[in-house]
Amino acid sequence: MPGFQPPDTLSYWEREVFFRHLDVVIVGSGLVGLSAAICLKERQPELQIAVIERGMLPFGASTRNAGFACFGSMTELLDDLHHTSEDEVWALVERRWAGLQRLRARVGDVRLEYETHGGYELFRPEDEATFRDCHERLPAFNAAIAKITGTTDSFQIADAQIQRFGFQQVQHLVVNQLEGQLHTGKMIATLLQIAAAKGVMLLNGIDIQHWESDQHGLRLHSTRGWVLHTRKMLVATNGFARQLLPALDMVPARNQVLITHPIPGLRIQGTFHYDRGYFYFRNVGNRLLLGGGRHLAMQTEQTDAFGTTPLIRGVLIDLLGKVILPDQVFEIDNWWSGILAIGMEKKPIVEEVAPNVYVAVRLGGMGVAIGSLVGEEAADLLLH
Repeated sequence: MPGFQPPDTLSYWEREVFFRHLDVVIVGSGLVGLSAAICLKERQPELQIAVIERGMLPFGASTRNAGFACFGSMTELLDDLHHTSEDEVWALVERRWAGLQRLRARVGDVRLEYETHGGYELFRPEDEATFRDCHERLPAFNAAIAKITGTTDSFQIADAQIQRFGFQQVQHLVVNQLEGQLHTGKMIATLLQIAAAKGVMLLNGIDIQHWESDQHGLRLHSTRGWVLHTRKMLVATNGFARQLLPALDMVPARNQVLITHPIPGLRIQGTFHYDRGYFYFRNVGNRLLLGGGRHLAMQTEQTDAFGTTPLIRGVLIDLLGKVILPDQVFEIDNWWSGILAIGMEKKPIVEEVAPNVYVAVRLGGMGVAIGSLVGEEAADLLLH
């Protein structure tokens, strides 16, 4: 039986109900787009809002990441301090922390499957100088984090845990006790339910190719030839945003991820960063999720095309067998990739880029943490 082909033209009923008289169209149904839609409805319930998604699901980063509820490892923050001011670094950490609290309050820890087992950073013998730098800065970092979270001694040396986790080729561990993990699939599913309950129209399978202004606002043209009329548009497609707005200061970046079949007696619990954060892993129940490695082929991985590569697949499997699970038998259950957005600055782009056209993108791999706050900031911007 041939696959279903949508019609090229809309009926009068479809056009009037779904494609006209819209106050806001949000392109992208990930964490930022849904958060913005929910915030807009909370502030002005009478607004007619549509969230449109070109895929069946919000493919991109929101449901294709590792589910880290993290807001900054020590080596990442140290690297940031070499490129920007201390005030800017801690201001961004504060926004990430605030975003996590908004997400937890809106969705709820039970539905998020939110767990706080700490976020660990692994240091190899060749990372000794970096570890010493972290060790020296622990008091200053803890003082800065305490001003944001109210918790003292968040960062701690955790070398005693290396043997418990069973790692090889690891000399030191630093833990951020406040970091956690969650289920991003259930996160998005719940946000979709919340948005629908507030009267947000959710439309899938619509791919916006270009837009233009007219006397009433904006006309958004889809690949099917369908045209949406709206007063304002928010682009919240993160790594794919340059397809609509090519001048944005950002590039897509692909991260490749694997997850194992259940491993009896898995000792690893929490979230972990390795090799300056270019590799990351965590437990998902008694499975092990591992991703990263794009620094090994930076040009190849600056893409918005999904897929995995033999080079990075091989490195991830080697890392599993030699460092993370050296004494355990494992099988790979699934591979996937996600697309995030990076730029010269780590600060997200939340601004009006043309009359009635807004963006909320470039989350720099910290979308789970900061996405809810970025969505709220975008909603406030649209209302002013």
